[in-house]
Amino acid sequence: MSTPLLKVAGLQAGYGETRVLFDVGLLVNPGEVVTLMGRNGMGKTTTIRTIMGLLKPLGGGIEIEGKAMAGAPAYVVAQAGLGLVPEGRQVFPTLSVEENLIATSANRSGGTPRWTLKAVYDFFPRLEERKANLGSQLSGGEQQMLAIGRALMTNPKLLILDEATEGLAPIIRGEIWQCLKNLKQAGQSILIVDKTVSALERLADRHVILEKGQTVWTGTSPELAADPGLKERYLGA
Repeated sequence: MSTPLLKVAGLQAGYGETRVLFDVGLLVNPGEVVTLMGRNGMGKTTTIRTIMGLLKPLGGGIEIEGKAMAGAPAYVVAQAGLGLVPEGRQVFPTLSVEENLIATSANRSGGTPRWTLKAVYDFFPRLEERKANLGSQLSGGEQQMLAIGRALMTNPKLLILDEATEGLAPIIRGEIWQCLKNLKQAGQSILIVDKTVSALERLADRHVILEKGQTVWTGTSPELAADPGLKERYLGA
């Protein structure tokens, strides 16, 4: 069996004296799409921040391709192949679209990079149309495309999206889901947080549900769809 791309076990974290994560565990294997689900305030964003090295863990383990990474600084985590699309997009407002993309470009593998400026423009033609516009001049949907494109420009082994479609109009949400489906079909490993349970069921291979900072359930899309009581209990769906 291949080494998991990402393995989190017994993860604990918090802010100051406030503990948020008590026992979070998850796996992402190469080529998989895995969701991190749960109601607001259950620890999803804190989990992602801790995985990305933006928050120091208080306990537990994080491994990237079998290498222990718990407590590693964010730049080391990025160099190991994790690319983040943060909640709220956080594009650089005073840089152009093209400058946003170039600013994060990297080739972690050392081979021919899959994601170049041309490849991102081919994937998101709207970004090429707006390439001279500042980040602050884009619509919410365009900013999310830019945030995804910026993460892809790091040529990540694992793409992590926090609230992938939050605050977007329905038609734009549909475009983002199609984008993620295309990435999955191309073999991109993805860990995703979003509130649209039905879309996550269609997209993902497996799901991880958090409740009060703990992993309470993991399973496949068919298993999740077959248990409406589970969704009602933990997701309000």
